[in-house]
Amino acid sequence: MDLTKETPKPEEKKKRKLRNDLILIGVLLVVLVLVGLAFWLFRGTGDTVIVEVDGKVFGTYSLSKNQTVEIHTGEGGKELNLLVIKDGRAFVETATCRDGICAAHAPISREGESIVCLPHKVVITVKRSENKVSEENVPDIIT
Repeated sequence: MDLTKETPKPEEKKKRKLRNDLILIGVLLVVLVLVGLAFWLFRGTGDTVIVEVDGKVFGTYSLSKNQTVEIHTGEGGKELNLLVIKDGRAFVETATCRDGICAAHAPISREGESIVCLPHKVVITVKRSENKVSEENVPDIIT
């Protein structure tokens, strides 16, 4: 047995530990990005828009039917969010709220996507009808 081996210097240990930590962080980031990408790619397309005002369901609308929905909120219904459903996508065309973030939001069509108007307490969410079976959700028993 050779007992003359030098033990690594503290600086070398720190460098090795830092390198290993960076490798671990890099691997974890790659895994996180891949999992997030998988969730994003495999989300199903919704077919229904549910509009809630102050936590209560205001209405349920089909994404397959082009329509415009006036959502009146506030005292006396003075506040307005104009929801447009067109070509399987939903968006807020105009809103009388002070920030207008909901009107600037991109159109939504995928299950789980939502548009929120905090000043008017409006939440617009895309869901899949429970009674409608999509081929995306049916398990493949052949393979």
